[in-house]
Amino acid sequence: MSRPHFAYVFERFPSFTQTFCAREIMELQRQGARLMLFSIRGTDDETVRHFPASLRDQVIHLPPSAALTAEVEAMKKRQELPESAVLTLRQWSGRPDKTRVYEAAWIGRQLQASGVRHVHTHFAGLGARTAWWIRQFYGCSYSFTGHANDLFCPDNATDLKLPRLVADASCVVAVSDYTADWLREHYPESARRIHRVYNGLDLEPIVSATAGVGKAGPPLIVSVGRLIEKKGFGDLIRACAMLRDQGTAFECRIAGGGPLREELEAQIAAAGLTDRVYLEGPRSQEEITVMLGKASVFALPCVTEADGGRDVLPTVLMEAMAAALPCVSTRLAGVPEMVMDHETGLLTAECDPAATAAALTRLLDDPALARRMGLAGLALARERFAQEVTAARLWRLLTAHGKVNGPFPSPALAMARVRQWTRRFSRTLRMPRHGKKAVFPDGPHGRN
Repeated sequence: MSRPHFAYVFERFPSFTQTFCAREIMELQRQGARLMLFSIRGTDDETVRHFPASLRDQVIHLPPSAALTAEVEAMKKRQELPESAVLTLRQWSGRPDKTRVYEAAWIGRQLQASGVRHVHTHFAGLGARTAWWIRQFYGCSYSFTGHANDLFCPDNATDLKLPRLVADASCVVAVSDYTADWLREHYPESARRIHRVYNGLDLEPIVSATAGVGKAGPPLIVSVGRLIEKKGFGDLIRACAMLRDQGTAFECRIAGGGPLREELEAQIAAAGLTDRVYLEGPRSQEEITVMLGKASVFALPCVTEADGGRDVLPTVLMEAMAAALPCVSTRLAGVPEMVMDHETGLLTAECDPAATAAALTRLLDDPALARRMGLAGLALARERFAQEVTAARLWRLLTAHGKVNGPFPSPALAMARVRQWTRRFSRTLRMPRHGKKAVFPDGPHGRN
């Protein structure tokens, strides 16, 4: 059997908060990647959807803490561990990352037996610290994808802080130009190893399910996300009160659950919006797609949280773009890379519900403009966010910078699928043709 190309190490996998990781892995495998998948912690306590059994069955879960310690100590007695691991286990007693040392020793043995020499992980957290120790003990290279709060609000209760993780990684992947620029500014010595790869999305099911769906009743504003501060739902509700006061016909439906539900329900009631604004609660992907198909506009007025946390690249905006919806959001982090102001939607300053209301009014009052912006958003999603493109780019980067087994295969297969898909749905939606010139020239072959 051929050796795996590289391995993933996750803190928890599969997890309902990491469906983008599952999409990435499945697309890499579709393109021919052979992968090992490790999950440090189990996810039996989660109700995880959208993960096929074939993917779940590939995941190697580490033993529980006590059993892990016992197994690694037994390896040490049998002299199966590198000397560096033995010395660290002896000297690292009581340190915050002692458990990471045991995890790295255990995973490293599995990698060694399989001939794997590169590890990738998502988030600059527990998985990245374990990967760092694997590098120390077994000589593997590692890389990680940094997202948002793992970079902007890092965990300081650890021996391995972000500067060390960045410095020793073979490459660091950022999910937006905004994040990549932030990393290069803070870690200029590692700038050449910092690259942007957008989180990818399987666009076709959303396009198929929403194209040509009839829209009945008052214009529908849809928003999706956890009911937490950074999503800006409080500002959206305030904007809806302004729409009502000016006589605009609309409904607003917000899908998602979270800790702010009671607070938002009280805000809706106090504003007299119970017949206009609805908190739908958690919804399946299929239910969300149905909502998108009925919507006139998608709104997500993101804000910066009190501790500096922010949404860098909200996946729900990609989903709305795949549904050919114009988007109203804020000029925050990587959002302007998705919602191009006055092209694929409208952007406002954060924490400005009046501006959000004005943007929504403009799109609700001009359906033709909303349609043009929605179709432009779909074109941009194809250029930047199709998972065929993003997964191929990630594999190519890891091969170029890490100790990945085997060369990166020709991207012709992935790109042929993108072109075929684009032609088919361009005809379906009567998208304008642009000849050889890309609609968005800084797409998959542009800035990195």
